[in-house]
Amino acid sequence: MTDAEFEEMKGFVFEYLAASVEKEDEGGRMRWYPWHSAEYRHNHILNVVELATEIADGEGADVDVTRVAALFHDVAKLETDQELHAEAGARVAREYLESHGEYPESFIQQVCRSIEHHSYQGDLTDLALETQCLIEADLLDKVGANGTALMLLRMGYEARTHMDSEEMVERVLERGYDAASRVQSETAESIAHQRLKRVKWFSEWLEDEIAALGE
Repeated sequence: MTDAEFEEMKGFVFEYLAASVEKEDEGGRMRWYPWHSAEYRHNHILNVVELATEIADGEGADVDVTRVAALFHDVAKLETDQELHAEAGARVAREYLESHGEYPESFIQQVCRSIEHHSYQGDLTDLALETQCLIEADLLDKVGANGTALMLLRMGYEARTHMDSEEMVERVLERGYDAASRVQSETAESIAHQRLKRVKWFSEWLEDEIAALGE
């Protein structure tokens, strides 16, 4: 797959997300949450693409299958219920791949299967390696700077006090430890360890400053 083809896919995915928001009746459920905008969802998707590509490359998975599946994994997130978005995303990916270029059916099947299974909650080694890489990347995007920023954004949106920020960062850490316990590949484990270390450092720094406010 060429870089130009992949860039065209990126454009399609963003346009699809934006159209999903625009056609919602009376704003729809996602418009109540700024972090679920088309821009936020697209940013999450691109983060997952980058992480999934790194993991796939490190683990010897098919990089093209993994990154295309990562690009489409949440394409239907803004128009479909949570429990249905993986299957809907696979349909969108299939329609796109069948109508743009001449991708082999085996490639399309692998991509769609990874998207369909990216919400799998069991042992990741039960799945194809490409699907495992996608799920690990999806988990890891919630850990680290991006996850911390999202939690603080939620805190501000909910009008919580500055003193609550320590609790919010602790939630990022808890979620990070949960994610780290699920990943299986050495590459993903290394990324998880690195990200958790940064969040722990930020948590300790924040704790010191909040303690100083009470003096």
